[in-house]
Amino acid sequence: MAFTTANGRTQTSLAEINITPLVDVVLVLLVIFMITAPVLQSGIEVVVPKTRTVKEITEQRIVLTIDRDGSLFLGDKPVNIHALPAMLRSGVDPSHQVIYLRADERVEFGVFASAMDAVKQAGITNISIVTQPLEGKTAGR
Repeated sequence: MAFTTANGRTQTSLAEINITPLVDVVLVLLVIFMITAPVLQSGIEVVVPKTRTVKEITEQRIVLTIDRDGSLFLGDKPVNIHALPAMLRSGVDPSHQVIYLRADERVEFGVFASAMDAVKQAGITNISIVTQPLEGKTAGR
């Protein structure tokens, strides 16, 4: 930026900001966040069973996860199975609520059944079990 002094000479300002390094830093941060966001979103490592019929999840719902060790997670937060019905009831109307249940394929059936029972105690009857499609098969077959 240039300005004129009292004696008529034109001088340039010494406080000009070079934008190029700022843009470089912002672009590097953007790339870092784009790479790490999917990793942070995945949360708990679970190997869900594979089935022939799979319906793709299109909307955001409550997800209850049972990991390989039988630990329960509501979203990404660990939860006690005895506190689960109260936590699920504290939200919206349970009769219209949908919950997705992700369970590792190696989880004992007793743990799975206890989790289903806790969800039903909260008044939620619309429970979808999350699975993956079999390799080589198309979804919805």
